[in-house]
Amino acid sequence: MSPATGTRTPTEQSVTPTDTTVPTAATGTAGPTVAAGTTVAAGTTGPTDTAETTGPTVATGTAEVVAEAVADAVSTPRKAAAAGAPRAPHGGAAAARATGRRAVRLLRTAAVKSVAVLGLLLLWETAPRLDLVDRTFLPPFSEIATAWWQLAADGQLAENAGASLTRSFSGFGIAVAVAVPLGLLIGWYKPVANVLGPLLELFRNTAALALLPVFVLLLGIGETSKISIVVYACTWPILLNTISAVRHVDPTLLRLAKSMDLSAPRLFQKVILPASVPVVFTGIRLAGAVSILVLVAAEMIGAKAGLGYLINASQYNFAIPQMYAGIITISAIGVAFNQLLVAVERRLSSWRLPA
Repeated sequence: MSPATGTRTPTEQSVTPTDTTVPTAATGTAGPTVAAGTTVAAGTTGPTDTAETTGPTVATGTAEVVAEAVADAVSTPRKAAAAGAPRAPHGGAAAARATGRRAVRLLRTAAVKSVAVLGLLLLWETAPRLDLVDRTFLPPFSEIATAWWQLAADGQLAENAGASLTRSFSGFGIAVAVAVPLGLLIGWYKPVANVLGPLLELFRNTAALALLPVFVLLLGIGETSKISIVVYACTWPILLNTISAVRHVDPTLLRLAKSMDLSAPRLFQKVILPASVPVVFTGIRLAGAVSILVLVAAEMIGAKAGLGYLINASQYNFAIPQMYAGIITISAIGVAFNQLLVAVERRLSSWRLPA
């Protein structure tokens, strides 16, 4: 230490610890300190005049910029690979596992839904064989399946089913083409509803089969009377559901559409029709079932072909297995037709969020 100034000689200066100040002259003032945000490596000396001092340090902000640049350089190839490069082999394995899980889930659902049907068929097969019922009037299901196969093999089943489907689909299509526009008109315009309301209430409470003799007297026993009775029976479910759908559209949707100054045709096209699809298709599905049931009843009265004719003729000839085969065919057609309508409904209302 110099006696004049009271400071240490260069050889006596201490090593400055990390992030501390360097002692200076004895005047009490601090020497040059480490700037805020500056990093000093452990074991290095502060910025003094000795030979042990190190080079300049890197600021924290600069280090952050460098780190971001490195991260961008690393992530850019990954993004490019995700955008255009083919997936890694493990991606295909994951997709295969997902497909397998989906298939298992579908099989489980189908098995659960088939339990009741399989139980009914098992009961149908065992009850006649155990003499729980008279097998003359209720044969085992295996005998009915054999009779169904014989009818299909000799062409009788296809001929009669084709005749019934032609009549049923013709009447159903005419009913949809008439009832949906009429229901939209009645539901949207009150004057039309006021004029046609009493007439609709009168006929909607008259059963279709009660009017079957009237249709036969007016239109004969040919195809026209059978198709007409199907049209009449299918019109009411579609018409009433369409009217209800239009009248019960969400008022919030109507207010929002009117606030956007939509014209009446655009409002009807963009709001009323999409919102009415689910309820309208409920009526259409009901009409699909009605079209087959009413037609079979009509064919039992006056027809020379059709599933109703097949069932009635088998009863008169005491061909009980063939009679049940015709009934099962009608049920299968009804289920398939309903599933077709459900698929069409999902297609037309795909904009709706799942519940």
